[in-house]
Amino acid sequence: MGFIWFWLVAIMLVAYVVFDGFDLGVGILHPFIAQTDEERQITLRSIGPVWDGNEVWLLAGGGTLYFAFPLLYASAFSGFYLALMIVLWLLIGRAVSVELRSHIHMDVWRSFFDSLFFASSALLAIFYGAALANVIRGVPLGEDGYFFLPLWTNWRVGPQPGILDWYTVIGGVLALVALTVHGALYLAMKTEGALQIRARAATHWIGLLLLILTVLSLPASVFARPDTLDNYRNYPVLFLIPAVILFSLIGIIQFSRKADDGKAFGCSCVYLTMMMVGAAVALYPRLLPSSADPSRDITIPKAISGPYALHVGLIWWTLGMILAATYFVVVYRMFRGKVSLDTSGYGH
Repeated sequence: MGFIWFWLVAIMLVAYVVFDGFDLGVGILHPFIAQTDEERQITLRSIGPVWDGNEVWLLAGGGTLYFAFPLLYASAFSGFYLALMIVLWLLIGRAVSVELRSHIHMDVWRSFFDSLFFASSALLAIFYGAALANVIRGVPLGEDGYFFLPLWTNWRVGPQPGILDWYTVIGGVLALVALTVHGALYLAMKTEGALQIRARAATHWIGLLLLILTVLSLPASVFARPDTLDNYRNYPVLFLIPAVILFSLIGIIQFSRKADDGKAFGCSCVYLTMMMVGAAVALYPRLLPSSADPSRDITIPKAISGPYALHVGLIWWTLGMILAATYFVVVYRMFRGKVSLDTSGYGH
């Protein structure tokens, strides 16, 4: 059951990254690609029907983590308390900017909400990438399974790191660039005219930067955590994961150049999925590694709930996922097609 629940949590986190990732990317690009108020309304309208539903995957993932691995939930949420509070305020800021911009008809307030939308989206992407890098690198777990991380120490990886060091900064920048590309491809797929042309242009040069950062992230991960590739060496078939990542990056660049926005966006979804799966494979069976003593790692056997709870929970999780999947299919089908400012707004 531990193996099953590990991957169920991973699936929910992957779903959040793929779905809410393009929302964040649209927010990052919002002040740069949309040059008029009409274009800014279109960018917001492109994610308007789905952005809040996409965030459900984050809440569901956190709830599943609490249910299946309570020790990990308690340790991570206390150790990353400062970062989690910052993320919470950024989520609130993004929600406020999206919901209130269209209801206050004053230029100064619209400019404020546009800036808030950009800043909260960009910082969320950076914090998410840094958080994943912290998990891969490891944290200074104590004998009781808890830890404390300052925002930064000496910017080096080691037994007593901070939330921010050179490796987690790479992770944050990689996430920022990856989600920016994801958002640009989504905008290219959902818009027309000058806005679509600018979204495609952004994909061209940011996509090359993403390729460079992705290639750089592998040796950086191995340096920060020497046992990162152990599972890959034990099961060589897993090296297909980085191969798929590379081909998906090539697909993003090639399909974008051919103006095949749907396939380029699909390649971006594959890229984000495989990056998350690759990280999960590198960690398994650890849930949260120790940066100082491997014997203190929080592993699946240490953190897993009781068997009865897991079996009953699997039934309710399955029912919940059926409802969620149905909702997403209906919503995305209703609001498919290009976005405009006319009465219907979608589907043409």
